[in-house]
Amino acid sequence: MAVRDAASLLVGLLVLFHAWGVWADVEVNMEDRVEAYLGEEARINCMFTSAEGVGALRIHWFFVTRSGEKKQIYYLESTMKYADRGTQFTDRVNGTISPGTAVLTISDVHIEDEVEFICHIKSLTEGREGRTKLTVFDAPAFPSIEGIQTGISVNEVNPSKIGTCEVKNGFPKPNITWYRNNTPLRPAQDEVEITLSVTVESSGLFSVRSELRMKVTKEDKDDQFYCEVTYFVPGGTRMTETNRINITVYYPSTAVSVWVESPKGKIKEGDSIMLQCRGNGNTPSSFLSFKHGEEELPSEQDTLVLHNATRLDSGVYLCISTDTDTFEEIAGNTTLFVHYLDPAVVIPEDTIVPQGQDLKATCNALSSVDTHTAWFKDGEEISKGNTLIVKDATFDTAGTYECVVTVPEIEGMETRGTLYVNVQGQPEIIKPDNTEMVQQVETTVSLHCKVRGFPAPRVEWTTADGKVLDETSREVTDEGVQSTVDVKVTSDITVFCNATNDFGTDALTFDIKATTHTTAATTTAETTTTITTTTTSPASTTTISSTTVKPKTVNPPKKKVKKESSGGVIIAVIIICILLLAILGSVLYFLYKKGKICGRSGKQDLTKEKSNKDNIVVEMKSDNTEEAVLLGVNGEKQPPNDQ
Repeated sequence: MAVRDAASLLVGLLVLFHAWGVWADVEVNMEDRVEAYLGEEARINCMFTSAEGVGALRIHWFFVTRSGEKKQIYYLESTMKYADRGTQFTDRVNGTISPGTAVLTISDVHIEDEVEFICHIKSLTEGREGRTKLTVFDAPAFPSIEGIQTGISVNEVNPSKIGTCEVKNGFPKPNITWYRNNTPLRPAQDEVEITLSVTVESSGLFSVRSELRMKVTKEDKDDQFYCEVTYFVPGGTRMTETNRINITVYYPSTAVSVWVESPKGKIKEGDSIMLQCRGNGNTPSSFLSFKHGEEELPSEQDTLVLHNATRLDSGVYLCISTDTDTFEEIAGNTTLFVHYLDPAVVIPEDTIVPQGQDLKATCNALSSVDTHTAWFKDGEEISKGNTLIVKDATFDTAGTYECVVTVPEIEGMETRGTLYVNVQGQPEIIKPDNTEMVQQVETTVSLHCKVRGFPAPRVEWTTADGKVLDETSREVTDEGVQSTVDVKVTSDITVFCNATNDFGTDALTFDIKATTHTTAATTTAETTTTITTTTTSPASTTTISSTTVKPKTVNPPKKKVKKESSGGVIIAVIIICILLLAILGSVLYFLYKKGKICGRSGKQDLTKEKSNKDNIVVEMKSDNTEEAVLLGVNGEKQPPNDQ
C-alpha cells in the first residue's frame, strides 16, 4: 500500500512538471537571409511566441565570426539594453523589443557585416534561438571594353586577342559574358578562349576583368563585339552592356578588280585617264602594280594616271596584287580604248574656178567612230557631208571655206580644214552709192574703188584731162582689190577708176562739182513801174503799160551753180525792160508836149497849172515800205495826194 501511494505521488509530480513546461515554452522564427545595400541600414527581425510576458524575457544577439566563433553583440530585456564592447558593431547597433518581435538595427552596413546573426530568447525556465544571414550588396561601376587596335590575320595559328572587358567595385562579384552579334560566346577548344581575373580591392569590393581570344575568319570583319555584366542587388539581379567594337581582319585577296575611274564614258585622245585597282582582300602585306603589255607602269599604290592619252595607250591593263608574306600573286585586267580623230584633209586646198563653172571639193578625217561633216562660209553653214559642190561660180563664190568634222557621240572631239577659192573673170567694179557729188573748193575728197576679179586687177586713177592720180592706199582681198585716192577740189572735176586684168577691163566715173561758200543773203527788189500817157484830146486816152513786180529775196547759192546763174539773168532782163519802158514814156511825153502827136502844136504854156490828167507819173513801190514815192518828169518828189 505504501509503495502504491509513493508511486502515485511520483506520477502526479511528473504530470505537474510536464504541464508547467508546456506552458512556459518559447518559439523563435527568423528569415533565412536579410539583404542590405552597402552603407545603408539593415534591420534583422526576430519573431517569437512565449506564454510569459515580455518582461520575463531576455534577448541576446550574437554573430558568428569567420572563424566560426559565436560572439554576443547586444543584450536586451524590458528594463535594460546595451551593446557589447569590442566588436565591429559596437557603435552601429541598436535593439528594440515589442510583443512578438525583437529587432536588431545595424547602421552604415559594411562588407564585413555579411555574417550570420543569432537571436537567442531566454525565459525563466528555458531559451530558444533563431539564425539569419545578412547579405550586403553594392552595384559596380559602368563596365568598359577595349578592342585590339592592330589588325588580326586569318592566317594566325592560335586564337588572337579580340579585346578586354572590365567592371570595377561591385559586391558580390559581378559576372561578365562576351557577345558577338548578339550571340553569347562560350569557350571552345582552339577557337574561343575567355580568361577571367578577379581583384579584391582594399575596400573589399570586387573588380573583374575578362579577356577574349578568338581565331578569326574573313566573315568576322563586320562583326560587333560587346560585353554583358550581371550583378546582384537586393531582391534580384541587374544587367548592363558595354559599347560595341569592331575588329580589323586581315585576309588575302582572292580576286582583283580594275576599272576606269575617269573620264566616264568613251575616252578620246588628249584626255587624262585614271585607272583604279582593288583586291577583295584586306592585308597590309599586299602590293599592287600595273602593267600595259610587258611594260610595268609607275603608279601610286592602287591608282594609275595616264596624262594626254593617245591611241597608243589603248590595250589591256593588268593590276597585280602580290602578298609580300607568301609572295602569291593575283591579277585582274581591263581593256582600254582611246578614240581618235585625225586632222581634216581638204582636197584641193586652194582652187581657181573660172566664172560660170562648178566648184567641187572634199573634206575627210580618219576616225575610230562615225563622224559628221559640215561646210561653213563667213560663219554660216552652207552644206552638209564631206563633199562640197557649188554650181555656176560667181565672184560671190570666192572666199574662204571651212569644213568642220565632229564626232556626235563624244563631246569635244572635232577637227577643221580650210579651202581657199578664187574665181577667174574680168574686173567688176562694185559701184558705190554716190558717184556725183558737190564739194566746197579747197576740200579733199577720198574716192574708193572696190574691184572684184582674179587675177587681182590693176587699178589706175585718171582725170578727164588725162592726168594720172597716185593711189593713197591699196588693199588686196579674197574678192579682189580695194583702191583709194585723195582728190583736192579746186574746180569741177571728173575722175575715172580704171580696173584691168588678163580677162578684161571695167571703169567707174566720179563727177565732182566745186562750189564756194556764201554767208550773206542777197535781196533784189523787182521794181514796179507804171507808165501812163494821157492826151488832152477828149477822144482818146492811151495807157502804155502798167506792171507791178513785188520785191524778191534771193538766198545765197548752195550747191546748184546752174540755178544761181539763171536767176541772175532773169533779174537783169526785168531791170532792162523797166528802164526801156521809162525811156519810152519820157520820149512820148516829150513829143506830146511839142505837138508832134495828136494835132497839138509845139507851143505849150509851161507856166500854166497842169491838171492831173496832163501829168505823166512814174510810180515805184516796194513791199518793204508803205510810203509811195511819186516822181514827176523833172524828178521832183510828189506828195501822195497829187497822184
